[in-house]
Amino acid sequence: MIENKVYDAIVVGTGISGGWAAKELCENGLNVLVLERGPMVKHIEDYKTMNDDSWDYSLKGELSREDKEKYHKQLRVGWAPKEDVKHFFVNDLEHPYQETKRFDWIRGYQVGGRSLTWGRQSYRWSDIDFEANEKEGIAVDWPVRYKDIAPWYDKVESYIGVSGQALGLKQLPDGIFQPPMELNCVEKELQESLSKKFDDGRLLTIGRAAHITENTTDFMGRGPCQYRSRCWRGCPFGGYFSSNSSTLPAAERTGNLTLRPNSIVHEVVYDQNRNQATGVKIIDAETHEKLEFNSKIVFLCASSMASVGILLQSKSNRFPNGMGNEHDQLGRNIMDHHYQLGASAKVDGHLDKYYKGRRPNGVYIPRFVNLDEKTKRSDFIRGFGYQGGANRGDWSEMVAEMGYGKALKEAILQPGGWEIGLSGFGEMLPYHDNRVTLSKEKKDQWGLPQLDFDVEFKENEYKMREAIKEEGVAMLKAAGFKNISTYDRETGPGLGIHEMGGARMGRDPKTSVLNKHNQLHAVPNVYVTDGAFMTSASCVNPSLTYMAFTARAANHAAEQFKQNKFA
Repeated sequence: MIENKVYDAIVVGTGISGGWAAKELCENGLNVLVLERGPMVKHIEDYKTMNDDSWDYSLKGELSREDKEKYHKQLRVGWAPKEDVKHFFVNDLEHPYQETKRFDWIRGYQVGGRSLTWGRQSYRWSDIDFEANEKEGIAVDWPVRYKDIAPWYDKVESYIGVSGQALGLKQLPDGIFQPPMELNCVEKELQESLSKKFDDGRLLTIGRAAHITENTTDFMGRGPCQYRSRCWRGCPFGGYFSSNSSTLPAAERTGNLTLRPNSIVHEVVYDQNRNQATGVKIIDAETHEKLEFNSKIVFLCASSMASVGILLQSKSNRFPNGMGNEHDQLGRNIMDHHYQLGASAKVDGHLDKYYKGRRPNGVYIPRFVNLDEKTKRSDFIRGFGYQGGANRGDWSEMVAEMGYGKALKEAILQPGGWEIGLSGFGEMLPYHDNRVTLSKEKKDQWGLPQLDFDVEFKENEYKMREAIKEEGVAMLKAAGFKNISTYDRETGPGLGIHEMGGARMGRDPKTSVLNKHNQLHAVPNVYVTDGAFMTSASCVNPSLTYMAFTARAANHAAEQFKQNKFA
């Protein structure tokens, strides 16, 4: 490291967005410093549990009581972390935050961020999503439309590899797909039932997942998915997309990348005379040394809430309340998706069928409400989709207190009956008073203010949650499935792990933080391309959209740089 060097660009964060910013900027010839607050994770070399089995752990993968306390907020999600992946999730005791209202903030501080542990579901937005705010008079209008982002969706999908099936739906545009994974017999039964028994266009398809599914030489050393379903441990084959296996190595191959882990960025430095950012201030996570690095462009990709926190801490004479926060828009309009609710059922028959191997993917039922007059609901606006799947129960349901001897031995060798479940993912509206601020009293171990969340679901969300359960039951019932039940676990925003907003895009600097190119209205050489820029939430998984906007913004920045706009 040369501390007095002026880099062409600094990228903060190495996850989904940071990896793409690094790749695009480096490939455009810029000299780029990438800063990550967590430790180094090298592809393959640092996937220390990638080949472990459950019997390699004393508690069969479950956390000890001591570890459960360390991850007490991360464990709210219900399925993470376990012993084999706990090193990819933050220790809540070491990284606290405040909750005026409950907010489940799931984080991963390491090179690669949550690109190592994401669900890999990859869906495009449509103009139904980009136009909704304007048509309904909600919040502010997006300054872009689908046609602006479509070429960048093409670029991203072609590079990361997304398996899926073309459907021709206006609410879920088709993309560039690898061969789809297969549905099993019960999922096909539900698929057929939906097409026959509903006239509102609802259908079931295999999930669109960022997994390479065919042998090809197009992915720079990455191989096809091996269906091990050990994705979160890090895939040594590169079968699923992560920054570590894909975009960061691409940036490194250019010779223009400098990567510095253990670097906690807490401030973007502002030069009022030039009206530009000049770099960032960091604290070394290991030594607590304070350093400053200089650049002509800054990309904030630290994850949505972290990037908002950095901007809130970036105070100056012009920006006493945080960089770009002249009109009190920074930290507001925080969103997530509904999660942890849906319906499940038992399925008779198909006992002569099973499925082969492990499929790191599920089924998807795209949004089918509030798309036109025929599907319009009077009780809420926007929509939802479902993810889920079917399987045969394992031997454990066969074990009862009365089972013993020969009968028990025979029973545990047989799979149980079929079950199917559908989990709803619904859109949350952007509310001005759903916000994150800097705590005035609480600081972390580096002396930085903790984030304080004051975010909640409101009436539209709660009415939508009821509809998600009702429609889930209706679909399972129409298919003739039995013992149908619903679930709606106690939750709050954040648990969907799709937290977004806080530095939204818009046309008017008085009502938004960023312009259509992801630049701060007030400081144009600062770009924000993680989930913080989102103006609304749609109901589909957002990571593909983050990547598309990041690629677009990075190429815009490179063009501006070459035109000497950031001199």
